[in-house]
Amino acid sequence: MAPGRRSPSVVSSPLPEPPAQWHRVLTLLADVSLFIGTRSVWTQAAGHRLPVAAAISVCYASILVCGVLTPVVRRARSLARLDGCVLVTAVTLALCAWVMNHGGSDEAILTTQAAHELVAGHPVYGQPWPWLFQHGVALTTTVSGGYDYTYGYPPLAPLLTVPLLWLGHGGAPATAVSTGALVVGTVVLWRMLPTPWRSAATMACLGFGFLPSYARLGYPAITALALLMPVVVHWPRIGRGGRLGPAGVARAMCLGAACAAQQLPWFLAPFLLAGIYAVRRGELGRRAAALVIARILGIAAAVWLLINTYFAVSEPGTWITGIALPLTQGATLHGQGLGDISLYFTDGSDRLDWYAHASVLLAAALLALLVLFMRRLGPAATVLPWCAFYLATRSQDGYYLMMTPLWLAAAVTAPLPEFARAWQPRPRPLRGPHRRTALIAASVLLIAPALVSAAVAATGAPPLRMRVVAVRRPSANVVSRLTLQVTNVDDTALTPHFMLTRNQGSGAYWSLVRGPATVPAHSTVQVEIRPASGTYVLPAKPSTHVRLRAFTATPQTLSSSYVRLTSG
Repeated sequence: MAPGRRSPSVVSSPLPEPPAQWHRVLTLLADVSLFIGTRSVWTQAAGHRLPVAAAISVCYASILVCGVLTPVVRRARSLARLDGCVLVTAVTLALCAWVMNHGGSDEAILTTQAAHELVAGHPVYGQPWPWLFQHGVALTTTVSGGYDYTYGYPPLAPLLTVPLLWLGHGGAPATAVSTGALVVGTVVLWRMLPTPWRSAATMACLGFGFLPSYARLGYPAITALALLMPVVVHWPRIGRGGRLGPAGVARAMCLGAACAAQQLPWFLAPFLLAGIYAVRRGELGRRAAALVIARILGIAAAVWLLINTYFAVSEPGTWITGIALPLTQGATLHGQGLGDISLYFTDGSDRLDWYAHASVLLAAALLALLVLFMRRLGPAATVLPWCAFYLATRSQDGYYLMMTPLWLAAAVTAPLPEFARAWQPRPRPLRGPHRRTALIAASVLLIAPALVSAAVAATGAPPLRMRVVAVRRPSANVVSRLTLQVTNVDDTALTPHFMLTRNQGSGAYWSLVRGPATVPAHSTVQVEIRPASGTYVLPAKPSTHVRLRAFTATPQTLSSSYVRLTSG
């Protein structure tokens, strides 16, 4: 090279920054979660719906390809595209599963029937439709000895079902609404979350098969969940600077619509509003924060009233009773919560009402604790309301499962720093040098009433002693009559309603054939009962436990005993 001449410099472009390893793992977990339940749907489709089976087979290929590419792609943008591919695959699988299983549950059938009645101009609320439950559809038993045959949810789900009634007279129209709502809600949540976290939305909403199965059963709560998703994302920022803006108005409208779809949002709304008030008060002061909450409440209430107006005007009495029905119907114990102590582990309780009291008291205590410790508990505001259902008489795990995407949305977009300046009330007894001790004592005092109520319910004794004295059996494995000796050890006359159960859940009530309907206090009577269908088939395995249960409505009690069904 000639002296004084410089060699050309080689400019190398910087390598793209690789995605974080946790992002790869999250995408892979979402991809893997799509395997769960897919084979059973493919097996159904392969028999008589080959196009659906072919679509699922393509989804298998997509899962495998995404599984290969996720650990090896070099750019964050490429991994983000894989997140989108996993989402499309999940949506396709959810729709394929709906095509194969869209009959729905009792909730779907009731929602579809409500839509039919709405189109016909007939009342929707307070109308029993017992014929809908004649083909193995689950029934909700009540402590009064009957079943709930009526529609007991706010009206948004039937209104959305009306345009889809052409799909059939079963539960298909309602399941199409809830499945469509879940898909749309998932896509919205996916778009609203930061890019690296998007596959978490796919996994929580469409992976594992949990929520898609509830959607295929036609639960109105899924529609409410979809409406709550945009509300919960970055919820502490609602009303920032004292202005809602278009996004805040839209979220307030979604909150009102969610409350018009199902009752579960009623329990979440106070926690969200309390959190928004505390954050805004820490930023703007008391008056401005109150104005923000007033605007949110006004918009949400206007949307809620708009959806309910027709029913409130045309059938005001039955409408208000209908939308409050799950809170007042007196359904029997069911679920996976504390009530199982009385249902399975003891012979019953004469204080079942206290489970409901404990649930209400715990909800109030958790709301008070959230306000008191907003800077610490704020990120858990979307989880706290569901803890109260663990003490309720209806403590089904669906109350928790169906709202878990809200937990995710808050965990990603409402972290602790969002609440660093939130207002926390500190009255004089909770200040001073001993404030830590005072706060602990206040927390214990808030929770104690709920725990005491739960203990009162769980430690109750069964008020009835029951013994089988005669069995009528038309054949070796069939029972047509039971004669019982029933002793009331309580101080109150009781009107029992009897059923036999084998495993979990409730059975059908048996009808009274002979004997008094009411058992006086401290007395013994003999009654004869028969199955609702006329016969009761005994379990095939002699080792299967059969339990005789007796529910009473006033007061709410449960008495149980294991029975041996031998001929008398």
